[in-house]
Amino acid sequence: MKKLRWGVLSTAIIGRTKVIPAIQTSAFGTVTAIASRSQESADNAARELGIEKAYASYEALLADPDIDAIYNPLPNHLHVPWSIKALRAGKHVLCEKPVGLNTDDAKRLLDEAEDHPHLIAMEAFMYRFHPQWRKALELVQQGVIGKVKSVHSQFSYNNHEPDNIRNKIDMGGGALMDIGCYCISLSRWLFGEEPEKVLAHITPFEDYEVDCLISGLLQFPAGTATFTAATKIEGSQFVEAVGERGKIRIPVPFSPEADTATHIILTRDHLSEEIAIPPADHYREMADALASAVFANQPAPTPLTDAMQNMRIIDALFESARSQQWQPLTQ
Repeated sequence: MKKLRWGVLSTAIIGRTKVIPAIQTSAFGTVTAIASRSQESADNAARELGIEKAYASYEALLADPDIDAIYNPLPNHLHVPWSIKALRAGKHVLCEKPVGLNTDDAKRLLDEAEDHPHLIAMEAFMYRFHPQWRKALELVQQGVIGKVKSVHSQFSYNNHEPDNIRNKIDMGGGALMDIGCYCISLSRWLFGEEPEKVLAHITPFEDYEVDCLISGLLQFPAGTATFTAATKIEGSQFVEAVGERGKIRIPVPFSPEADTATHIILTRDHLSEEIAIPPADHYREMADALASAVFANQPAPTPLTDAMQNMRIIDALFESARSQQWQPLTQ
């Protein structure tokens, strides 16, 4: 069976613990090489994960002709420059979210991708590839809960490590960039349209420059989406979409265990039922979806234009929090 040969830029935790194991067990991919800023780090990761090649620089990995695609889990401020270098090296790109530091930054990657139409570049919103989300979207599109009018989501964890990249403003850290981006993405996906304006409030945390707790309101033509994202409170996650005839709740929308069945809750006329979803690794599903698109010469499963739209809304939410006013979004 044909396999897409992946190279991984850095030994980031998300790559070592989630994405690389998923690709190694996928139907259409294999991790051929990993790169770090030191040979020792790369060698250790390669040995631990059963990867054939280890490089002491990202440039060396990009120069390897045996690599078809790269996974970029670098800190946010390095997403665009290294993804551009990968495209110029002739590699397909799966880049961690958010795709850039802001809209202008992301536009650089979009422009570069348009100059390489034979290559796929995609933002790694893995949640969209889990069957629980496929089922939820199917229920919405079939009108089972009627027209969606309200979406509410929460995503939080508790990280007080001062040297963690998520707490570094110059690296694109903060709650909105790291996890609030999921809440924006899923709201757009469930409504099937773009918001017209947004409102946001950031609660300051002493000794931190990044946003540690942000709440937002997105006004869509059909209804509203609200969310809270936080990196300094007890961990929590859920999504609820409410329509004119029912609602859907996803208790673990973003990080279900790959080997554990999950469920979504469908409620109509005050009667609830649990819809069982079999175990699935959304990282594996995402990697296979991208590989399948490559082999079939098809567009990316999620286009970079979608990443651009998400980035525009992130920018608008930051501006709203600064001005304490509604921020319009021009389409």
